[in-house]
Amino acid sequence: QVQLVESGGGLVQAGGSLRLSCAASGISFSLRTMGWYRQAPGKQRELVASITPGRSTNYADSVKGRFTISRDNAKSTAYLQMNSLKPEDTAVYYCNARGFGVSNPDYWGQGTQVTVSS
Repeated sequence: QVQLVESGGGLVQAGGSLRLSCAASGISFSLRTMGWYRQAPGKQRELVASITPGRSTNYADSVKGRFTISRDNAKSTAYLQMNSLKPEDTAVYYCNARGFGVSNPDYWGQGTQVTVSS
């Protein structure tokens, strides 16, 4: 059974920091590109950051220089360090394990709420 369990969300003041974690089980974690997405009320889900098995990273322009994605293959866990948070970062953040090939579909976590107060 595949599980992606996010943690670390919460309420923080603008300028503060949070670290999200995504603990994966039931998948070959080291072979997966891992991503963090977010969805604010009334908006589409958007990619925040991703990291490949080779640790190449990609960031949305809106978070470059403030957020850092990382992974620990030994712990099957992906992280998103979020610094200098802004009210517009408020959203539900979802962890994604990107699928590949026919037999390895995408998987999603249940989401964790991040609220940044001004």
